[in-house]
Amino acid sequence: MIVVTGATGTVGRRVIDLLLQIGQKVTAITRNPATAALPNGVQVVYGDPSRPETLRPALDGVEAVLLSPRAVGNATTRLLALVADLRRVVVLSAATVEFPVGHPRFHAHFRAVEDAVRTAGPQWTFLRCADFAANALAWAPQIRATGIVRGAYGAAATSPVHQRDIAEVAVRALLDAEHAGHSYVLTGPQSLTQGDKVRVIGSAIGQELTFQEISPEQVRRGMLAQGLPEEIPDRLLGSLADYAVRAGPTTDTVERLLGRPALTFADWAADHAAAFRA
Repeated sequence: MIVVTGATGTVGRRVIDLLLQIGQKVTAITRNPATAALPNGVQVVYGDPSRPETLRPALDGVEAVLLSPRAVGNATTRLLALVADLRRVVVLSAATVEFPVGHPRFHAHFRAVEDAVRTAGPQWTFLRCADFAANALAWAPQIRATGIVRGAYGAAATSPVHQRDIAEVAVRALLDAEHAGHSYVLTGPQSLTQGDKVRVIGSAIGQELTFQEISPEQVRRGMLAQGLPEEIPDRLLGSLADYAVRAGPTTDTVERLLGRPALTFADWAADHAAAFRA
């Protein structure tokens, strides 16, 4: 049995699909089973990964865990201690562990999770992911309404990674001991500024789009006005400020592990074009 935390997230949901396709038994942990809309064949369990005691009934016979630090919070050690037969843990970590940017407290959290997993004893694999291409979905309301994306640090450059690539690597790491003890930095194949990404989305939907630079403080106020917690603009703006000075990493790890080219941001934009059309 494989347990997936962060099961309703961008990567977790895709991992579940892939595991079911090859006949694996999967338990998906979610705080809201009624709205999870997970596929048939997965065992859906109510629980809060940040309070591992709520998961105890679902952990019998579990051999591998896909661990999302954002879902588990500071409870990694307590969670893993409850899994008696645990052989393998795959952590959806962050490239900032190896290439620090932004506020130290954010990449320190991922590093602490990695340290806790190492100490726990099972085989481990750390997937240190660049920013998700899917983060661009935050622009969809602006694009649909005006065709203009207003944001800070337009020159900030990263190599966004497609969730399908992360999920495929995660499945291999969950099933194959060959990946035990490895830390992989997963990125897309091409470094793009924020303006570049907006133009790529425009090409996908056949519309000329524009990135309009505004101040970081304007972005912060706008996000807080939407009711977002302060850590969201802190995380975003801290990273973008550093990526505007030095681009994030670009690796060939996805291609090496999957035996095919990594999916591009253009691939992602084509897959999700409907979200951006008015």
